[in-house]
Parts: sequence; structure tokens; C-alpha cells
Amino acid sequence: MQAPALPVLDLQQLAAGGEQKQAFLTQLAEAARTVGFFYVTGHQLGQLQQAVMQQTRAFFALPEADKQRLDMVNSPHFRGYTQLQGELTQGKPDLREQFDLMNEETATVLADGEPQWWKLIGPNQWPTQLPQFKAVISAYQAELTQLTVTLLRAFADVLEQPADIFDDGITPPYTHMKLIRYPGSHDKAQQQGVGAHKDPGYLTIVTQDQQSGLEVLTDDRGWVSAPPIEGAVVVNIGELLELASDGYLRATYHRVTSPAGELERYSCAFFMAAKLNSEVPLLQLPAQLKAQALGPSADPNNPMFYQVGENVLKGRLRSHPNVAQVHYHGFCQAC
Repeated sequence: MQAPALPVLDLQQLAAGGEQKQAFLTQLAEAARTVGFFYVTGHQLGQLQQAVMQQTRAFFALPEADKQRLDMVNSPHFRGYTQLQGELTQGKPDLREQFDLMNEETATVLADGEPQWWKLIGPNQWPTQLPQFKAVISAYQAELTQLTVTLLRAFADVLEQPADIFDDGITPPYTHMKLIRYPGSHDKAQQQGVGAHKDPGYLTIVTQDQQSGLEVLTDDRGWVSAPPIEGAVVVNIGELLELASDGYLRATYHRVTSPAGELERYSCAFFMAAKLNSEVPLLQLPAQLKAQALGPSADPNNPMFYQVGENVLKGRLRSHPNVAQVHYHGFCQAC
């Protein structure tokens, strides 16, 4: 069996403490600083992973009319169903359909002058035809939230910061989950399952089915595949964590290539960021780490903001201009 192109980290080492914990942190630092992507095993997700994939397949198998009743355009909070080619990456439509949800909350009523990103807070849309869907997906969201908090505290250790350095901003964190179906493509010119991009938050966790498609851009090998490994999840660094670490931790371009022919690919992508009303801390790194930091990358077409809500809303407006047009009149020019 060919060795994976990305590092594989065992979370049980972190839990064990002592030399095993230090070995985990050394691997984590190297993976995050050089490629920004890695697999994680040794977690407790187990059967819940399988249940989520089952519910994901069941949702996308619903009649089109049932899915359309949950269209994201109904939601000023950017939650719900998006049909094939309904989301844009770098201005081009992605060949995927998806269902988006965040923390289940009461919608915020904005007073005059309050920032528009408060409108991201609110309830999800749920498919009533699938009685187990809400419970399974919500349980997985809670487990992944805890996993990202565990990893973020490990990153604090790697960066030689106090263990609670991120705690004020992630109590609780802002989370966003996508359930995704990538249909097969017979057209080699239309294989953008999702275009090359970096994720905007702190951390992303991807749960894959058995079908490959995720690819990561590396410095020395170009695009490499991140195929599914039994039981493992894929973790990658987001731009806000790169920003906080002054570029010591890397947010990396990645994409999904559509499966060929009649094949399909299902996945669940979970994104974790700080609270919307917080700012990304600029960490004061020790000299030896600061010397290795490359500095956060700059993209004039995608400016980064230390204010989290502003950064999250920017990404939503760019990806879903139809929702922006209905619920954020006057703001779409900013996307």
C-alpha cells in the first residue's frame, strides 16, 4: 500500500501525555507549518461518521422539490440547500450540491447601525422527511466542535502560548457544516467539484466517503491527492489561524476534482472559527518560531480582516450572490 501524501497524526498520542504527546505536537507543528493539511486518527467519532454519511446520502436522494423547499435563498443566515452549480468559487460555479447548517440559534434582531454579520446568527432549515437527520447531524456537529477545540489547544502548545490563549474567542466557536454530493462528470472541461481556495476560519475537518477527489497544493510536489483513509478525517488550517500565527501555520490551497463518469462522491466539511463578535488575536511568537514564520499570505482579490464576523460574511456573500441579493441589498458590491 502506497504511503499517504499527507501526514497521519494519531490523537491517542496527544491524550497519552508525556513523550507520546510531545511526539504528536512535533508532528503537528511540522505538518501545519509546511503543508497545512494532515489526517487525524485515534478520535472517538466512530459509528457517528457512518451515520452522517448515511444521512447525507438520504438527503440528496430526496425528490428535487423537497430539497428546493429548503433552498438557501430562504435564509438570511446562509443555511439550507444549494443546487448543482449554485455556489461559486473564484467566480466559477462548482459542480456539487450541498446542504449548509450552523449552530442552531434564535435569529438576531439588528438595531440601526449594527454590523450586518449579526444576520448570520439564526435557525437552520431541516428536512422533515428524514426523522433522524437533525439528531445525527447535530450530534456530529457537537463532536467535531470538541475535536477542533482540542486541536486548537494543541496548536497553542505548538506556538508556545498559554493553553487558553484562544478560549475567549471560541466560547462558543462559530461553526459551519456542509453536507456535499459531487456527481460524476463525463466532460473533462467541467471537473471543478470545488475550485482552488483556502478556508477562511481557524480549522476545517473533512469526512470523506470511499471516493477520492480532494487535492492539496504543495510547494514541492504540486497538487497531491488526499484519498480517504478508513476512519480518519482530514484537517486543514484556515486563514484566520494563519493570520493569528503571523504565517507560522499555513492555510493551503485545495480543491475537489469531480469523480469520473457515473461515480459520485459524498463528504462532510466542518469549519470552525472564533465568535463573530471577536477579533483574531495576533500572537506574540518566541523568536525561534517567529524566524520560521513566512507571514500571512496576501491576496488582493480576497482581503483578510481581523474582525471575524466581517471576514465570515465576506466569504458568504462571494459564494452565494443570490442570497446576498435577496437579504443583503447593497452589500453584494462588496463581495
